Amino acid sequence: MNIILMGPPGAGKGTQARVLVEERNMIQLSTGDMLREARSSGTEMGQKVAEVMDNGGLVTDEIVIGLIREKLEGDKKGGFIFDGFPRTLAQADALEGLLADMGEDLHAVIELRVRDDVLVDRIVGRSTCANCGDVYHDKTKPIPADGKCTTCGGTEFKRRADDNEDSLKTRLMEYYKKTSPLLGYYHAKGKLQRVDGLAKMNVVKASIGAILED
Repeated sequence: MNIILMGPPGAGKGTQARVLVEERNMIQLSTGDMLREARSSGTEMGQKVAEVMDNGGLVTDEIVIGLIREKLEGDKKGGFIFDGFPRTLAQADALEGLLADMGEDLHAVIELRVRDDVLVDRIVGRSTCANCGDVYHDKTKPIPADGKCTTCGGTEFKRRADDNEDSLKTRLMEYYKKTSPLLGYYHAKGKLQRVDGLAKMNVVKASIGAILED
């Protein structure tokens, strides 16, 4: 099962991806994580990535597709979750071509839909455990009084500098500008499924599960 998870910042993509990894043995392919891993790998592809990044350049679509190919050639486990890719129609075409070349298919594109005002409230005040990535929120899930993460016991928490209302609105506008063509692209192909990201986490999980079972 190969899927793309889409949704604006704060929609819950990371949370649901972790659930799919843990419960369905899927592999999350995050573009950022793949680039960092490749850069330190010492492989031929990794050397290309390091050279581009060290020179302050942008990693080409060709390189990213090459990294995805390497992952697809490995252990497929329960399938792949594409996270942060594709971002453009050209990348979507390239991914489709790669999957077809490898005898794979993209089974669903799942968009988590959340109202902007709720996203702002959800993200402003958000912190993450520096050790395990568990998410906390000043209002809904404050950091425990003893200062320890309930998941791993870590004591260091991070907060993004741009997790404020003005920066978030700018990030949302960029997201909508970039993803609107992609949503239309996958809708036309009959791949797009939408899930209410405002529902409780278990309800969102069940909705995604129903799409995958179907």
